[in-house]
Amino acid sequence: MLSHNLNGMCSDMNNDLPYSIPVLDVKSVSISMGHSALVSDVSFRLQQGERVCIIGSSGSGKSLTAKAIIGTLSVGLLLQGSIRINGADVVGLHPTRRPQHALASAIFQDSSTALNPLMPVGRQLALALKTGDNARLASLLDALQLSDIPQLLSRYPSELSGGQRQRICIALALLGNNRLLIADEPTTALDVISQQQVLQILGQGSTLSAPPALLFITHDIAVATQLCQRGIVMEKGRIVESGTMAQLLNAPEHPYTRKLVQAARAAEQTLLTHTREALAG
Repeated sequence: MLSHNLNGMCSDMNNDLPYSIPVLDVKSVSISMGHSALVSDVSFRLQQGERVCIIGSSGSGKSLTAKAIIGTLSVGLLLQGSIRINGADVVGLHPTRRPQHALASAIFQDSSTALNPLMPVGRQLALALKTGDNARLASLLDALQLSDIPQLLSRYPSELSGGQRQRICIALALLGNNRLLIADEPTTALDVISQQQVLQILGQGSTLSAPPALLFITHDIAVATQLCQRGIVMEKGRIVESGTMAQLLNAPEHPYTRKLVQAARAAEQTLLTHTREALAG
């Protein structure tokens, strides 16, 4: 049911663009502040429907790279290199100056700041919908597993749980009908159940007739493995390794990637040990 509803919602997602052109093409991107290099020589591509993650700790440059793609880098940062969305060069262009086909939808970690605190969420969704197609909006909210929809739409963001707010943010992103979706640590602030729900919803994008490319930004390789097909590992502003998630997990080459995998496996083992002890006790 979930994939069926989302398919109906997003089937008109910029379908007139040729699939031979990468949805996202990043070449030799560097970001600096003064004499300090924050991101250095980053290059990668996303094709239609791919789910790719950038993995790294705080300060690795992963979120700066995402902001450069979205067009929301802070003033004072120097951006060099090439960023093309659906073939259009967007380097240094704020989203308001980009053509429609070169826009990226975005979901951020802090859903409370992503929504207008002074406006009911229903009004915010209606403004994003633009066409006034209420049946379309209802179908999307149902697909996102939101209950008591009439009551929910009348509420302000502060009256919703973190999981509800994040799903509203996903709805806003999907209503943009863009071919590129960037999710920057969207599950970090959520409880485990809400985290799994959000990952499931993001994963359903691959079933759409015109699935968006997903760039998933995270510090957690275990979370990335549940959602993504390929991974890009960043450390100190540089890409140190990339490959399929299976390759990164089973045969990591760079020492930093090995540390990420070891930490994830240690956390999993600790959880299993505590579970066994609880069941035995």
